[in-house]
Amino acid sequence: MKRARVAYGGSIHEATEKNGQIILGSGMTVKEEDVVWLPPLEPGTIFALGLNYADHAKELAFKAPSEPLIFLKGPNTLNGHRGLTKRPANSSYMHYECELAVVIGKQARRVKQKDAYDYVKGYTIANDYAVRDYLENYYRPNLKVKNRDGCTPIGPWLTDAEDIPDPMNLTLRTFINGNLTQEGSTRHMVFTIPYLIEYLSGFMTLNENDIILTGTPEGLANTAEGDVVIAEIEGLGRLVNTIVSDGEGGL
Repeated sequence: MKRARVAYGGSIHEATEKNGQIILGSGMTVKEEDVVWLPPLEPGTIFALGLNYADHAKELAFKAPSEPLIFLKGPNTLNGHRGLTKRPANSSYMHYECELAVVIGKQARRVKQKDAYDYVKGYTIANDYAVRDYLENYYRPNLKVKNRDGCTPIGPWLTDAEDIPDPMNLTLRTFINGNLTQEGSTRHMVFTIPYLIEYLSGFMTLNENDIILTGTPEGLANTAEGDVVIAEIEGLGRLVNTIVSDGEGGL
Protein backbone atom coordinates (compact mmCIF):
# COMPACT_ATOMS: atom_id res chain seq x y z
CA MET A 1 0.00 0.00 0.00
CA LYS A 2 1.07 3.56 -0.70
CA ARG A 3 0.41 6.14 2.02
CA ALA A 4 0.72 9.92 2.07
CA ARG A 5 0.00 13.00 4.16
CA VAL A 6 -1.78 15.86 2.42
CA ALA A 7 -3.50 19.11 3.29
CA TYR A 8 -7.01 19.54 1.88
CA GLY A 9 -9.93 21.69 2.89
CA GLY A 10 -8.00 23.31 5.73
CA SER A 11 -7.03 20.01 7.40
CA ILE A 12 -4.21 17.49 7.26
CA HIS A 13 -5.27 14.04 6.06
CA GLU A 14 -3.76 10.60 5.88
CA ALA A 15 -4.25 9.38 2.32
CA THR A 16 -3.77 6.21 0.32
CA GLU A 17 -3.41 5.46 -3.38
CA LYS A 18 -5.79 3.28 -5.37
CA ASN A 19 -5.68 2.92 -9.15
CA GLY A 20 -3.82 6.20 -9.44
CA GLN A 21 -6.35 8.09 -7.30
CA ILE A 22 -5.86 9.75 -3.92
CA ILE A 23 -8.22 8.47 -1.24
CA LEU A 24 -8.49 10.53 1.94
CA GLY A 25 -9.11 8.86 5.28
CA SER A 26 -12.75 9.95 5.07
CA GLY A 27 -13.13 7.98 1.85
CA MET A 28 -13.25 11.08 -0.36
CA THR A 29 -11.39 10.87 -3.67
CA VAL A 30 -9.37 13.93 -4.70
CA LYS A 31 -7.00 14.83 -7.52
CA GLU A 32 -3.24 15.16 -7.12
CA GLU A 33 -3.31 18.84 -8.02
CA ASP A 34 -6.09 19.61 -5.51
CA VAL A 35 -4.04 18.87 -2.41
CA VAL A 36 -0.89 20.24 -0.78
CA TRP A 37 1.53 17.36 -0.42
CA LEU A 38 3.39 17.03 2.87
CA PRO A 39 6.28 14.71 3.65
CA PRO A 40 4.62 11.27 3.93
CA LEU A 41 5.67 10.88 7.57
CA GLU A 42 6.74 12.97 10.53
CA PRO A 43 10.43 12.04 10.74
CA GLY A 44 12.59 11.00 13.60
CA THR A 45 16.34 11.14 13.06
CA ILE A 46 17.36 11.62 9.43
CA PHE A 47 20.60 9.88 8.42
CA ALA A 48 22.20 10.69 5.07
CA LEU A 49 24.89 8.69 3.28
CA GLY A 50 27.76 10.29 1.42
CA LEU A 51 29.50 8.58 -1.51
CA ASN A 52 27.43 5.39 -1.20
CA TYR A 53 27.58 4.59 -4.92
CA ALA A 54 30.97 3.68 -6.38
CA ASP A 55 30.19 5.40 -9.69
CA HIS A 56 29.25 8.62 -7.87
CA ALA A 57 32.46 8.52 -5.82
CA LYS A 58 34.44 8.04 -9.05
CA GLU A 59 32.50 10.93 -10.63
CA LEU A 60 33.83 13.16 -7.85
CA ALA A 61 37.38 11.71 -8.10
CA PHE A 62 37.10 9.86 -4.78
CA LYS A 63 37.62 6.23 -3.86
CA ALA A 64 34.56 4.45 -2.52
CA PRO A 65 34.64 4.65 1.30
CA SER A 66 35.60 1.66 3.47
CA GLU A 67 33.12 2.67 6.19
CA PRO A 68 29.76 4.45 5.81
CA LEU A 69 30.03 8.24 5.61
CA ILE A 70 26.98 9.43 7.52
CA PHE A 71 25.75 12.88 8.48
CA LEU A 72 22.50 14.08 10.04
CA LYS A 73 19.77 16.32 8.67
CA GLY A 74 17.12 18.30 10.50
CA PRO A 75 13.34 17.93 9.92
CA ASN A 76 13.33 21.51 8.58
CA THR A 77 15.00 20.21 5.43
CA LEU A 78 12.04 18.10 4.31
CA ASN A 79 9.62 19.34 1.69
CA GLY A 80 6.63 17.68 0.03
CA HIS A 81 5.85 16.56 -3.51
CA ARG A 82 5.15 19.50 -5.84
CA GLY A 83 6.86 21.82 -3.35
CA LEU A 84 9.36 24.59 -3.98
CA THR A 85 13.08 24.37 -3.25
CA LYS A 86 14.95 27.66 -2.85
CA ARG A 87 18.24 28.17 -4.62
CA PRO A 88 20.54 30.82 -3.10
CA ALA A 89 20.53 33.71 -5.56
CA ASN A 90 24.33 33.91 -5.88
CA SER A 91 25.14 30.21 -5.79
CA SER A 92 27.04 28.79 -8.76
CA TYR A 93 26.18 25.10 -8.41
CA MET A 94 23.19 23.45 -6.72
CA HIS A 95 22.55 19.86 -7.76
CA TYR A 96 19.88 17.24 -7.07
CA GLU A 97 20.50 13.82 -5.53
CA CYS A 98 17.81 11.21 -6.20
CA GLU A 99 17.92 8.76 -3.29
CA LEU A 100 16.05 5.76 -1.93
CA ALA A 101 14.82 6.66 1.55
CA VAL A 102 14.43 3.78 4.02
CA VAL A 103 11.94 4.30 6.86
CA ILE A 104 12.43 2.36 10.09
CA GLY A 105 9.29 0.69 11.45
CA LYS A 106 10.16 -0.20 15.04
CA GLN A 107 12.86 0.24 17.64
CA ALA A 108 16.08 -1.41 16.53
CA ARG A 109 19.20 -2.11 18.58
CA ARG A 110 22.07 -4.40 17.58
CA VAL A 111 20.19 -5.80 14.60
CA LYS A 112 21.96 -8.35 12.40
CA GLN A 113 21.91 -7.99 8.63
CA LYS A 114 19.87 -11.17 8.20
CA ASP A 115 17.06 -9.62 10.29
CA ALA A 116 17.36 -6.03 9.08
CA TYR A 117 14.35 -5.96 6.74
CA ASP A 118 12.10 -6.92 9.67
CA TYR A 119 12.72 -3.40 10.98
CA VAL A 120 11.82 -1.55 7.76
CA LYS A 121 8.38 0.09 7.56
CA GLY A 122 8.69 1.17 3.96
CA TYR A 123 10.41 3.22 1.29
CA THR A 124 10.01 6.60 -0.31
CA ILE A 125 11.86 8.91 -2.69
CA ALA A 126 14.10 11.75 -1.55
CA ASN A 127 15.83 14.45 -3.59
CA ASP A 128 18.60 15.71 -1.34
CA TYR A 129 19.80 18.96 -2.93
CA ALA A 130 23.32 20.17 -2.23
CA VAL A 131 24.64 23.73 -2.61
CA ARG A 132 28.21 23.02 -3.65
CA ASP A 133 29.38 26.59 -3.02
CA TYR A 134 29.54 25.74 0.69
CA LEU A 135 31.27 22.39 0.29
CA GLU A 136 34.51 22.14 2.24
CA ASN A 137 34.84 18.37 2.50
CA TYR A 138 32.75 15.61 0.89
CA TYR A 139 33.38 13.48 3.95
CA ARG A 140 31.83 16.04 6.31
CA PRO A 141 29.45 18.41 4.48
CA ASN A 142 29.03 21.88 5.91
CA LEU A 143 25.55 22.41 7.41
CA LYS A 144 24.81 24.97 4.71
CA VAL A 145 25.32 22.32 2.03
CA LYS A 146 22.66 19.89 3.27
CA ASN A 147 20.52 21.50 5.98
CA ARG A 148 18.81 24.42 4.28
CA ASP A 149 15.05 24.77 4.78
CA GLY A 150 13.10 22.73 2.26
CA CYS A 151 16.20 21.44 0.47
CA THR A 152 15.07 17.80 0.59
CA PRO A 153 11.77 17.02 -1.12
CA ILE A 154 10.47 13.60 -0.06
CA GLY A 155 7.51 11.47 -1.10
CA PRO A 156 4.99 11.56 -2.53
CA TRP A 157 4.19 8.16 -1.07
CA LEU A 158 5.50 5.95 1.69
CA THR A 159 5.29 2.50 0.11
CA ASP A 160 4.94 -0.47 2.46
CA ALA A 161 8.05 -2.64 2.68
CA GLU A 162 6.19 -5.80 1.63
CA ASP A 163 5.31 -4.15 -1.69
CA ILE A 164 9.00 -3.75 -2.60
CA PRO A 165 10.38 -7.31 -2.67
CA ASP A 166 13.93 -6.32 -3.67
CA PRO A 167 14.87 -2.76 -2.64
CA MET A 168 18.46 -3.50 -3.64
CA ASN A 169 17.51 -3.74 -7.32
CA LEU A 170 15.56 -0.57 -8.11
CA THR A 171 16.20 1.87 -10.95
CA LEU A 172 16.62 5.55 -10.01
CA ARG A 173 16.22 8.39 -12.52
CA THR A 174 16.25 12.17 -12.43
CA PHE A 175 14.79 14.49 -15.07
CA ILE A 176 15.27 18.25 -15.44
CA ASN A 177 12.50 19.88 -17.45
CA GLY A 178 11.69 16.49 -18.96
CA ASN A 179 15.28 15.60 -19.92
CA LEU A 180 16.85 12.50 -18.35
CA THR A 181 20.04 13.54 -16.53
CA GLN A 182 20.68 10.74 -14.02
CA GLU A 183 20.11 6.99 -14.05
CA GLY A 184 21.39 4.28 -11.76
CA SER A 185 20.39 1.28 -9.66
CA THR A 186 20.32 0.58 -5.95
CA ARG A 187 22.24 -2.62 -6.65
CA HIS A 188 25.33 -0.45 -7.03
CA MET A 189 25.28 0.83 -3.46
CA VAL A 190 28.58 0.41 -1.64
CA PHE A 191 26.79 -0.33 1.65
CA THR A 192 23.48 -2.19 1.40
CA ILE A 193 20.34 -1.46 3.38
CA PRO A 194 20.86 -4.45 5.75
CA TYR A 195 24.48 -3.40 6.28
CA LEU A 196 23.47 0.16 7.15
CA ILE A 197 20.81 -0.95 9.62
CA GLU A 198 23.26 -3.31 11.32
CA TYR A 199 25.94 -0.61 11.35
CA LEU A 200 23.77 2.16 12.80
CA SER A 201 21.92 -0.02 15.31
CA GLY A 202 25.25 -1.41 16.48
CA PHE A 203 26.09 1.81 18.35
CA MET A 204 22.74 3.60 18.72
CA THR A 205 19.05 2.84 18.94
CA LEU A 206 16.98 3.38 15.82
CA ASN A 207 13.35 4.31 16.31
CA GLU A 208 10.14 4.24 14.30
CA ASN A 209 10.12 6.84 11.50
CA ASP A 210 13.86 7.33 11.50
CA ILE A 211 14.91 7.77 7.87
CA ILE A 212 18.05 6.58 6.10
CA LEU A 213 18.84 8.42 2.86
CA THR A 214 20.98 5.86 1.06
CA GLY A 215 22.95 8.06 -1.33
CA THR A 216 22.82 8.89 -5.04
CA PRO A 217 24.38 7.39 -8.18
CA GLU A 218 26.43 9.30 -10.72
CA GLY A 219 24.87 11.85 -13.04
CA LEU A 220 24.70 15.09 -11.07
CA ALA A 221 23.86 18.33 -12.86
CA ASN A 222 23.42 21.95 -11.92
CA THR A 223 19.90 23.32 -11.52
CA ALA A 224 18.55 26.79 -12.18
CA GLU A 225 15.65 28.91 -11.03
CA GLY A 226 12.48 27.71 -12.75
CA ASP A 227 13.69 24.15 -13.34
CA VAL A 228 11.16 21.38 -12.73
CA VAL A 229 13.02 18.39 -11.31
CA ILE A 230 11.54 14.89 -11.18
CA ALA A 231 13.16 12.16 -9.07
CA GLU A 232 11.84 8.71 -9.97
CA ILE A 233 12.39 5.33 -8.35
CA GLU A 234 11.02 2.10 -9.72
CA GLY A 235 7.93 0.99 -7.79
CA LEU A 236 7.75 4.15 -5.69
CA GLY A 237 6.57 6.76 -8.17
CA ARG A 238 7.76 10.24 -9.17
CA LEU A 239 8.66 13.10 -6.86
CA VAL A 240 8.28 16.53 -8.50
CA ASN A 241 9.54 19.89 -7.30
CA THR A 242 10.41 23.29 -8.72
CA ILE A 243 13.52 25.43 -8.11
CA VAL A 244 12.89 29.03 -7.09
CA SER A 245 15.15 31.86 -5.93
CA ASP A 246 15.44 32.42 -2.21
CA GLY A 247 14.92 36.12 -2.93
CA GLU A 248 17.56 37.11 -0.36
CA GLY A 249 20.23 38.12 -2.85
CA GLY A 250 23.06 36.05 -1.47
CA LEU A 251 24.41 32.82 -0.09
